[in-house]
Amino acid sequence: MPKINLLLLCGGGGAEHDISLMSVKFFESSLAKSDKFSVLRLELDKHGHYKTQDGKVCELTNRREVRFEDETISTWPVDYVIPCIHGYPAETGDIQSYFNLIQLPYFGCESEASSNCFNKITAKMWFSALGVPNTPYIFLHQYDDDAIAQATAAFDKWGSLFIKAASQGSSVGCYKVDDKTDIANILKEAFSYSPYVIVEQTIVARELEVAVYEYQGEVIATKPGEIVCDSNNFYTFDEKYATNSKAKTFIEAINVPDEISEQIRAYAIKAFKGMKLRHLSRIDFFLTADNQILLNEINTFPGLTPISMFPKMLEHHGHDFSTYLTDIIDSQLKS
Repeated sequence: MPKINLLLLCGGGGAEHDISLMSVKFFESSLAKSDKFSVLRLELDKHGHYKTQDGKVCELTNRREVRFEDETISTWPVDYVIPCIHGYPAETGDIQSYFNLIQLPYFGCESEASSNCFNKITAKMWFSALGVPNTPYIFLHQYDDDAIAQATAAFDKWGSLFIKAASQGSSVGCYKVDDKTDIANILKEAFSYSPYVIVEQTIVARELEVAVYEYQGEVIATKPGEIVCDSNNFYTFDEKYATNSKAKTFIEAINVPDEISEQIRAYAIKAFKGMKLRHLSRIDFFLTADNQILLNEINTFPGLTPISMFPKMLEHHGHDFSTYLTDIIDSQLKS
């Protein structure tokens, strides 16, 4: 039986480029456990150029094939693609739009769902429309005196803020504000990452994460895992990925009442289905001291680095990632 030509994309050229290069190794090792696939790994740079691991320049054409700049190398037909890219252009939905246009099957959420989740403002509108509680916020569309005034008024009301670039991942462009005099400068910094900014009330709470994924026709939500940050800091980019990070992770959160855990899982599945997500996501919640549940954000292509929670929670739930991935690909190509 001929092997499936599987294109494994990584990089992307954005703020999370290097994290993608870590995650792609997990896919490579998972795919290597099956004899069904012939895998070609390409890295995408910030200029939209592709290259192989040994530096050969190429392109993905609208004929669903990889064509090399060196014309002595044969083109490589593509049956399926995994866009292992965090942030732009995969979690934003851009590259999926191209795959849809050339009718190339791919792993992960579709274009519209990816875009809706990546933009924090759009995502929160969806959470509210679906009846899933989330953190209080205001939306700012430009950096000016009025934006500073609105953020200052929110600070006076809430006492502490998170100011976030609306379209970034992995806590890039995300700032905790405990001093009102810092608001103007931090707003300016946040707007340098995104044309829209969201200002949220700081929530003192536990940070719980749920792996949600499709398995043999069913949407699965794992029991919540937990991130415990050092000295009550928030989970910054460095805390997520630095080798000296002091953040602690628990694959299954302790001391969460069963009814709370089940409600979190129900909200996660409701968001997954309601926003038309596909294949996988990591859905993050806050749990306050009085057991108030607030949906924080959805990551449509969660990290798969050695310290990432998604694959650990999936396997803790009793599923093998390689089997899960192969099942998804087989189901898509047969449909």
